[in-house]
Amino acid sequence: MSVMFENRSFDNLLGRLYQPGEVASFEGVIGKDLGNPIPLWAEHGLEREVVPYGISAVMDAPNPDPGEEFTHVNTQLFSLIDPAGNRGVMSERMTAPFNAPRSPGTAPTMDGFVTDYMSAFTAERGRQPRYEEYAQIMTGYTPEQVPVISAIARGFATFDHWHCEVPSQTFTNRSFYHAATSSGFVVNAPYENFPLHNDAETIFERLEAAGLTWRVYVDPGMRMSATGMIHAARLSRFFATRFSTLDDFFDDAERGTLPAYSFIEPCLIHAHNDYHPAVDAVFPGVAADSPSSVLGGEELLARLYDAVRASSSTGGSHFANTLFLVAFDEHGGTYDHVPPPRVDPPDPTAPAGQMGFRFDRAGVRIPTLAVSAYIDPRTVMSGPYRNTSLIATLRDRWPLGPPLTARDATAPSVAPVLTRATPRPQEDWPEITPRPAPQSAVPLVPLDKPLPPLGQYLLGVAITLDTKYTGHVPDLDPRTATGRQADDYMNDRTARIYPGLVTVPS
Repeated sequence: MSVMFENRSFDNLLGRLYQPGEVASFEGVIGKDLGNPIPLWAEHGLEREVVPYGISAVMDAPNPDPGEEFTHVNTQLFSLIDPAGNRGVMSERMTAPFNAPRSPGTAPTMDGFVTDYMSAFTAERGRQPRYEEYAQIMTGYTPEQVPVISAIARGFATFDHWHCEVPSQTFTNRSFYHAATSSGFVVNAPYENFPLHNDAETIFERLEAAGLTWRVYVDPGMRMSATGMIHAARLSRFFATRFSTLDDFFDDAERGTLPAYSFIEPCLIHAHNDYHPAVDAVFPGVAADSPSSVLGGEELLARLYDAVRASSSTGGSHFANTLFLVAFDEHGGTYDHVPPPRVDPPDPTAPAGQMGFRFDRAGVRIPTLAVSAYIDPRTVMSGPYRNTSLIATLRDRWPLGPPLTARDATAPSVAPVLTRATPRPQEDWPEITPRPAPQSAVPLVPLDKPLPPLGQYLLGVAITLDTKYTGHVPDLDPRTATGRQADDYMNDRTARIYPGLVTVPS
């Protein structure tokens, strides 16, 4: 089983997991002189010259949300804004070469996070940020601040050189996780690309063909599955039978009836529990977050871990025969100091994809953990793992045919992490206690306000799916829709597209 959280780099959540010398090998941040230069065009704090890497003072930093599109990640990796007119404008208005280096093979310098955050902040807020506002991009968390993911990492296995597949945002990286490609698409927009034109074969179909069970469990707050949206061209025929709510996951775990492969989706919108930084970037007056996005993710991860640990069925799924992979889709603009590697394009013969990208370099390093009774505590895996290692692991476990693409063909399986001859008993697993996640004192996404950016994307894709698969054409524009309009629409249409999610509350 696996869960995929959102938009955190390895340094951001796990960079301080171990002290130097505490384990044989660990690529963290302690003891390193890390920082990013302040660009010469900064209006505030230029005399400081560099922003050193530090510790976040709040649990939803950085706020506003950093840029995560291909254009922004290029600046973060290479400290380039090219052409110069791309500075201080929204990503959709940027032009080629989209801040990418003009010479193929240029090595990432990892010193453009401050530059990009300042540029994105200016585009979103209409002014340059003050030093304390842009310095937050160069912060991460301590184990005491994120005790759940830290305790699980120390109690089982951490992958300290695991990279996402694409130096860009959510949809393309989530597509690679189960299809080893994104059909040439690099960014989420326009709405119709993924639901209508991402026709890549998925590992779900391979499981189905092999007679193996699988299910996508969706947090009830989502209304619709992001996996279903991204792979609708392939998976729409399974919406009624293979997609259900997170409530069903906890029931199945307790009964020992989990499928061969379970994929769990947190809530990515409203009071999201996906570790995502604050998402109210473009509409700063619209509440879109719980008071702590990180602690919401911690709470969900603790519940999932406890469900696996407590399962003791002898006839089906249980704690001793479950491998639980904790993954993230991409870094979401948060700082990491390890340069991404070069990688094989999914199809080396295909033309360049969206925005001219050839899919020949991976994205930023992300937190990834493996939990199993067959893993010793304080294990660190330092090999070159990537998100398509999930596909490689499933193919290693079952006869699912050849690689889906040239990308997963070279991805290593995580099977070598399972080194124990006998399983660790449940009482030997670490106890997990999440910090309390504060509740919001105001309604999230007020019903009379526009949706935040991610909400616009998801509503736009939902409308595209609805029109494609039911013929319904709503008179609703995601860019201007209010929370009430979106809520009414989703309540009406969910059961028609995802019958398994009809238990969603209004």
